[in-house]
Amino acid sequence: MTSQTKQINSETGARYKESFNLKRFLRTYGTQFGILTVFAAMWSFFIIMAPDTFLSAPIYYAYMSTIPFFAMIAMPLTILIIAGEIDLSFTSIMAMGMIMFILTYNATQSVWLAFIVSLVTGLFIGWLNGIIVVKFGIPSLVATIGTQFFWRGAVLVLSQGKSGTLVYTKDTLLYPLLVGKIGGVFPVQMLWLIFIAVGSWVLLNRHQFGAHMYLIGDNPNSAKLMGVNTGRARIKGFMLVGLVSAFAGVVASLHVTYFWPSLGEGYLMRTLASIFLGGTSVFGGVGTILGSFIGAFMIGAIEAATVAIGWTGFLTQLIYGLIIVLSVVMHTYLGKRLS
Repeated sequence: MTSQTKQINSETGARYKESFNLKRFLRTYGTQFGILTVFAAMWSFFIIMAPDTFLSAPIYYAYMSTIPFFAMIAMPLTILIIAGEIDLSFTSIMAMGMIMFILTYNATQSVWLAFIVSLVTGLFIGWLNGIIVVKFGIPSLVATIGTQFFWRGAVLVLSQGKSGTLVYTKDTLLYPLLVGKIGGVFPVQMLWLIFIAVGSWVLLNRHQFGAHMYLIGDNPNSAKLMGVNTGRARIKGFMLVGLVSAFAGVVASLHVTYFWPSLGEGYLMRTLASIFLGGTSVFGGVGTILGSFIGAFMIGAIEAATVAIGWTGFLTQLIYGLIIVLSVVMHTYLGKRLS
C-alpha cells in the first residue's frame, strides 16, 4: 500500500513538473514583472541621484503618511476598471462623506456615529452611480462626471463654501485608530492601505466576485451567457469604490484635523495614473492590485524626488507624463509579445 502511494505521488509530481510552462508563467505575471522592473529602475535612479535623502528613513515615513490617501481608492477602482467601468466621482465622494461626518457630529456629538454615517454616504453614492450606469445604460465615464459635479455642488451648498476644524477628533479613539503613529513614527494610514490592498487582492483573485469582474471586462456578453449577473456585480464594484472613497476622505481630513470643501480634487489624476501605470487596461479585462499598489508609490514619489535631486519642480509634470507613457507602451508591448 505504501509503495503504491509513493508511486502515485511520484507520478503526480512528475505530471506537475511537466505542466509548468515558462511562457504561460510569463504571460500570467508579465505585467507584474514589468512594473516591478520600472519601479526598481526608478528607485535606483533616485538613490543614485539623492543618496542622502533616499537612504534615510524620514522620506519613507513621509511617503507612507501621504500616499495612502489616494492609493486606498486606487485599489477598488482597479477592480471596477477591470470590469470595463470607471468612477470619476470619487473625489467628490471623499468631500461628501466628510460633510456628512461634520453634520452628524454637530447634531449628535458622536464621532463614531459620524464616521459610520460618512461610510454609509459613500456606499449610497456608489450604489447610485451603479444604478445610473446599469439601469439607465449610461456610460460610466459620462455618468460619473455628472455625479462628480453634482456631489461637489452639494458639498459647497451644505458647507456654504466654508472650511472647518476637526481638532475635536484628537480626543477620541478614532484619531489614533485612523491616523495615529505607531512608536511615534510609523503612520497608521499605511496599515489601512495594506489592509485595503490585501482585501482587494483577495476579492479579485480568490473570490467569485473578482472572477466575475474579469469576465465582464473581457467580454460582457460571454459573462451573461455563463450566468453572471453583470449588472449586480458592476453595482457592487461602484459601491466598493464609494465606501473606500468616503473612508479615504475621513482619513485625509483627520490627518490634518481640518476640512476643506475642495477635499479630494488633487487626487483624481494621481489615482488614475497609479492604476494605468500599474498595467490595468482602460478597456477592461486586464489589471492587478499589485500593479496599482506599486504605481501609487511611483506616482507619489516623483514630486518629492524631483526636489530632492535638485531639479526644478516644473519638471514634475513632465516626468509624470514620460513615465506613464513609457510604462503603458511597455505593458502593451509585453502583452502582445506574451499573448
